[in-house]
Amino acid sequence: MRLSAMGDVAMTVPVLRTFVKQYPEVKLTVISRPFFKPFFDGIPNLTFFVFDDKERHKGFLGLVRLYKDLKKLHIDAFADLHNVLRSKIVRTFFALSGKKTAFVDKAREEKKALMRAENKIFKPLPTMFERHKKVFEELGFPLDLSNPVFPTKSILSQEIVDLIGDKYQKLIGIAPFAQYESKVYPLDLMQEVIAKLAENKNYTILLFGGGKKEIEILDSLSKPYENVVNMAGKIKFQQELQLISNLDVMLSMDSGNAHIAAMLGVKVISLWGATHPYAGFLPFNQKLEDALTSDRTKFPLLPTSVYGNKIVPGYEDVMRTISPERIVSSIQSQL
Repeated sequence: MRLSAMGDVAMTVPVLRTFVKQYPEVKLTVISRPFFKPFFDGIPNLTFFVFDDKERHKGFLGLVRLYKDLKKLHIDAFADLHNVLRSKIVRTFFALSGKKTAFVDKAREEKKALMRAENKIFKPLPTMFERHKKVFEELGFPLDLSNPVFPTKSILSQEIVDLIGDKYQKLIGIAPFAQYESKVYPLDLMQEVIAKLAENKNYTILLFGGGKKEIEILDSLSKPYENVVNMAGKIKFQQELQLISNLDVMLSMDSGNAHIAAMLGVKVISLWGATHPYAGFLPFNQKLEDALTSDRTKFPLLPTSVYGNKIVPGYEDVMRTISPERIVSSIQSQL
């Protein structure tokens, strides 16, 4: 299996956990960048194979080398959960050598119909989890995702406890950023959400992000409050996963953090601007009512983009139709 971006990779984890539980006699090898290895730690019968796109597996010849490296593992079937040019090439090598292969259907046409302005077909598409499940079905491994398996909460290291304290009764995570501006809740409104939550001294609120600019913004958001802690840049990625597994609820945009929290069995309140959960990216095992979407009566062209990379003029402020009060009450209903 070949995987890429953070959210994409996180969305495969619950499906693979289900697979190893239902087929304990089958060995899985996941092929992805080394950064994502912690996602798969502790999953039985699963080996992580590092895809080295910088050197060994770079370019077409690198993909030939990747295929040769994988051939040594005596692989019987190849599940392409990414379906991009590189994974197609490797998949083709396996198919030509007589191995069973299957790939995820990205439903580009159906997604276009959901996003277009004219003759929009506004209906929920199958989730990515259902699409991954179908790939394994095609390879002869039907899966039942109705009783998901999640890892146990990690025991927090002293280093993390020193950062977040131990006086809280409820731990709330907030990941206020996303890859595209059209998916980011306005900061002035996010400030109101944080201020309201911080009034409750039984809550400790942890802010997640990365990169210099985001760290500065999170510092300014956390500064006024004793029970709001900016975690960005303070702990390693693996520690961040351990911490997220301990949250009572995560507030996230339509972004990788929502899928990371969900794969760890954490309740997620997600906020949607230009994008919409109907495109199939509702985080795993979450309720549709916990995906707070922008107002389609005021902005009837929504959703306008599958990934949030397309801005429609006049639609820059759609997320202002999601009130801070609504967000706070959704979070509190989970606690």
